[in-house]
Amino acid sequence: MTEPTDAQVQAAMPDWERRFRAPRVSLPEWAWDAPGRALFVSNATGTYELYAWDRDSGGQRQVTDRPNGTTDGTLSPDGEWVWWFSDTDGDEFGVWMRQPFGGGDDEPAAPGLGPAYSAGLAIGRDGTVVVGRSTDEDGSTVHVLAPGREPLEIYRHRESAGVGDLSHDGTLIALEHTEHGDATHAALRVVRPDGTVVAELDDTAGGTEELGLSVLGFAPVDGDTRLLVGHQRRGRWEPMLWDVASGEETDLALGLPGDVSAEWCPDGAGLLVVHSFEARSELWRYEIASRELVRVETPPGSVSSATARPDGSFEYLWSSAALPPAVRSTAGGVVLDPPGMKAPASVPVEDVWVDGPGGRVHALVQRPAGAEGPLPTVFEIHGGPTWHDSDAYAAAPAAWVDHGYAVVRVNYRGSTGYGRAWTDALKHRIGLIELEDIAAVREWAVASGLADPARLVLTGGSWGGYLTLLGLGTQPDAWAVGVAAVPVADYVAAYEDEMEALKALDRTLLGGSPEEVPERFAASSPITYVDRVTAPVYISAGVNDPRCPIRQIDNYVDRLAARGAVHEVYRYDAGHGSLVVEERIKQVRLELDFAARHLGPRGRAK
Repeated sequence: MTEPTDAQVQAAMPDWERRFRAPRVSLPEWAWDAPGRALFVSNATGTYELYAWDRDSGGQRQVTDRPNGTTDGTLSPDGEWVWWFSDTDGDEFGVWMRQPFGGGDDEPAAPGLGPAYSAGLAIGRDGTVVVGRSTDEDGSTVHVLAPGREPLEIYRHRESAGVGDLSHDGTLIALEHTEHGDATHAALRVVRPDGTVVAELDDTAGGTEELGLSVLGFAPVDGDTRLLVGHQRRGRWEPMLWDVASGEETDLALGLPGDVSAEWCPDGAGLLVVHSFEARSELWRYEIASRELVRVETPPGSVSSATARPDGSFEYLWSSAALPPAVRSTAGGVVLDPPGMKAPASVPVEDVWVDGPGGRVHALVQRPAGAEGPLPTVFEIHGGPTWHDSDAYAAAPAAWVDHGYAVVRVNYRGSTGYGRAWTDALKHRIGLIELEDIAAVREWAVASGLADPARLVLTGGSWGGYLTLLGLGTQPDAWAVGVAAVPVADYVAAYEDEMEALKALDRTLLGGSPEEVPERFAASSPITYVDRVTAPVYISAGVNDPRCPIRQIDNYVDRLAARGAVHEVYRYDAGHGSLVVEERIKQVRLELDFAARHLGPRGRAK
């Protein structure tokens, strides 16, 4: 019998699986002093790993090869070394390794520093390295590793902090810290490599104002002490220039609605501006001297990442809900096109605005082409919580659509891209606030004729998984099925076991620790309402997850089992999700099967 060809295998494969299996690439990062050398992430082997790319010769090679994948890496400025973070099966606790760009053995990149959670990394041109770390025992620490010297600790604090950037000439280090106790609004400190303080910038006024700052990067010129900073002074993220030597601040006042980020152009004279607004994003170039803002033409959809090249062009990773991602250049064409099968298109999103208890709620809706409602409808809830769903290609929602479901994604209070007030509304009543917005959109979906009220699925991963379990317990009559991936299920137990930086975030969101505000933890914890859950529940969890640890999920599952509630649990050997394509497909297949068994078949998949 003749073996089927690759083309025949692909033709027989359903579209939803092809979207996961089709090779993808990230936006290539380039070495500052060797722009012909680049690093990107790809799933070409079936697992997401790091790849080195010599752009001059066209040669590519796989750098990392680990059972559970690798995505955290960077290049040294001279392009000679690939740095990558080595954890254990996705537990995020590990050390930095490095490998020659052209290939060779891996070696410890930061000798003398033990395993930790990563809190930023900056590599200097003279070989000096600044490493941010976090452990339960030490809190946040920052070390400087100069060539031939032992690591020098220059920072330590119990609250979360990390490395922002190292100046072009290696004389200044920018740190983000939350010593004031608000983990969602950082302050900035600039120090020398010996730890002496050069400048401070704190918009929180010691923790009394909810105004954050972020490091966007030092000017790419030796001796230039300007730092590009993100701020929230006008109710949204915007960039400004801060001269850390003189203290002078330059307000760029770009006048764009929504959140704005930026990075330096290599000449130091301009900025590449990324503008995100109402689930879409676009690019601009800003000339610092003339204060001129020029639109960079990109297709409608979302730019998930972008970089400015030395030749003056911009490269960016673009997609839309209907069309798969591509690395494009303003110089024209596709920059990096992975070989093999191509991801099938999906259906575009429709924008819906619904009046909610905290203001207008934006939702993105996808429905099977030509389908008439009311339809079985999946509310797929994003994680974060400081994140947002956008008009970008996503294989999981498309899989539901292929199986006959409408998909609704809600940018609830706490989401980014709608202003600081919308994001910061998530405080003290966490979980319950987001579910109020989701309920408002659910009412619209039913009233509009889109959704069948008897066939509503609530699903999500991470924070979305948390909201799924909380929603099943606090809104038991609203949902027919719940599908939660890597969720928070027992908030107190999660707090006890999670990584230190997330403890700080939880204290900020809830106003204290479980000992200080037990009533808030109880009100926001899914396990409080577990006995009210009536819908069948499917839960998947990574056994090495440091963000939503397995013990607290087991606590919740034990409570379901004790009263004979309909539920299924799938545990897999990874951390907060999987980087293995076949594993991800298996999980989606299990989720689709679980929903179909409890709702009945809902159409034929493509």
